[in-house]
Amino acid sequence: MYRIVVDTNVFVGACMGTGASNAVVAHCLTGHFRPLMANALFVEYEDVLARSALFAKCKLRSDERNELFDIFTASCEWIRVYYQWRPNLRDESDNHLMELAVAGNAQCIVTRNLRDLSGGELAFPHVRVLTPEQILKEYPA
Repeated sequence: MYRIVVDTNVFVGACMGTGASNAVVAHCLTGHFRPLMANALFVEYEDVLARSALFAKCKLRSDERNELFDIFTASCEWIRVYYQWRPNLRDESDNHLMELAVAGNAQCIVTRNLRDLSGGELAFPHVRVLTPEQILKEYPA
């Protein structure tokens, strides 16, 4: 099973009904991908899901988004991140994604934010950064 970290922007895309993001989350729910979760990412998801303005044009109501989040997190493997690597990514707030990927031995981080998640000072070559479209092309169900 392919172990992945799903960035919040992909989950938001799934809530909005975006095709590839929706498919990635669906693959997580069916067991095709094994999503990893840690406290920092969980808190980020909760924060983003609470931003009602962000979901003004969303197909899902707030209670439906929260139910999807509950189902998604139940499918996740929870990882304790004991060591903070601080890869010094362009956006400091994204470092926790790489730390989770390393701690959980993930093969990739799925994100729409390729720019900020590449080019850190500390490299982890075994962790790839892919868009939802890229992972679906490489690992179709």
